[in-house]
Amino acid sequence: MAKGYDENQQQKARLNFLGKDLVRRSRAKCELCEADGVKLTVFEVPPESDPATADRCLFLCETCREQIENPKRMDADHWRCLNNAVWSEVPAVQVISARMLKRLSKEHWAKELLEQAYFSEEVDAWIAAAE
Repeated sequence: MAKGYDENQQQKARLNFLGKDLVRRSRAKCELCEADGVKLTVFEVPPESDPATADRCLFLCETCREQIENPKRMDADHWRCLNNAVWSEVPAVQVISARMLKRLSKEHWAKELLEQAYFSEEVDAWIAAAE
């Protein structure tokens, strides 16, 4: 048990080290819903890389993070923010946006937005990697 705990703590420390780069990139806003003035945490986009890099992480608010990690608590209206996020120049933002739109595919607007979105081959592969 101690080994798993230690590894988890080391991973958290590595992710927190990336915080400065993510704050600069995100301008201290959630990279999905653009909420500012709220607590933001580092979220590593699956599949995780070793070592973690800022390119494979996002800075997210608690609302976005909780709904990504707990799909049963998903509020479809919150994710209308993906209208902007899916067009981000940050590949990690594109990946999570596409994955969330797929989860929301029963919503007409989400299905339509996903059909309109264009992703590079690299981003398409990353989107599919965790499915």
